[in-house]
Amino acid sequence: MSEPRKIRVLVTGATGFLGRNILAAIGAHPAIEPVAACRDPSRLPRSFAGMVRAGDLLDAEYRRDLMKDVDVVCHAGTWASMWSHRRLESIRFFEPARDLIAQAVTQGVRRFVMASTVAIGEVTRDGTPHDDCSSKRYTGFWPHLDYLIDLDDYMQENSHRGTRMVTLRLGHFVGAGNRLGVLPALVPRLKTYLVPWLAGGRKHLPLTADVDLGRAFALAAVADDLDDYESFNICGPEFPTLRTVVTHIARRTGAPKPRYSVPYPVGYAFGRLMEASHRILPGSSPFLTRSIVHLCEDWICPSDYARKKLGYRPRKDWRTAVDEHLADLKAEGYPWPRLCQP
Repeated sequence: MSEPRKIRVLVTGATGFLGRNILAAIGAHPAIEPVAACRDPSRLPRSFAGMVRAGDLLDAEYRRDLMKDVDVVCHAGTWASMWSHRRLESIRFFEPARDLIAQAVTQGVRRFVMASTVAIGEVTRDGTPHDDCSSKRYTGFWPHLDYLIDLDDYMQENSHRGTRMVTLRLGHFVGAGNRLGVLPALVPRLKTYLVPWLAGGRKHLPLTADVDLGRAFALAAVADDLDDYESFNICGPEFPTLRTVVTHIARRTGAPKPRYSVPYPVGYAFGRLMEASHRILPGSSPFLTRSIVHLCEDWICPSDYARKKLGYRPRKDWRTAVDEHLADLKAEGYPWPRLCQP
């Protein structure tokens, strides 16, 4: 008897932090044939032996060709800024991603898996957990996140057309190699002694480790019995408070812990001021942005539904992932990160 045909899974952004972890996870799955989509194949892991489709997601013809003979798309290719840049977000992220979804539907791709974030959910201040389809709310100040909401809506609208749509609401990334997010932004800022606690640091962070992120995509690519549209929280095994995480970082790096606390409205107001003042102040990015404050809201997002339907069970402790992330950042001298991709 001939062996059953493998599922061909395309990973966009295959050389990025998320894409590399997805490739590693699907490469270990016996039922998957991986396909890497990236601009520069030389940046792929040396161990990768699958098919490569090189090109730029800004190229409409390339996007169309990407979908040929593909069963599943894991869309991790992105362009992102943690503040402002609405026009660039539209051109470099939203419009290409929406076209990829449309091309997947047109060309009969069986499943489209989208990398999103738990932070598209509406902020709660009473400790209420966010379920996997909790109501979404535009920020009005963070174009990347607002466009993620638009893409999620677009996936729902097109989910009846033959391509199953899966949104993965990912927790905050932690792990070696990540250069855009809460941890890379926080560490050098702590060293300035200017970072306060937000509301005493009592809110919870949904940290998700590198390998757990990759496994979630691999599971979403092959899971049976999914509805036409699905949304899953993908987070770690626990939700430490901001105070717990910052205290851990301070111990590992020697950075000072915050010495005073401000309420969230003050944090947002200061972030807005820093964004507005950035043009006349030195530095590659504002000291604080409203998106950073938003990410430090109370995000308790259990992955129970993902465990039930995907078999997802987070395995890596956030402390281990943070320590590996910090060691990676230390090797570069804890660089002050750009809050916007080049």
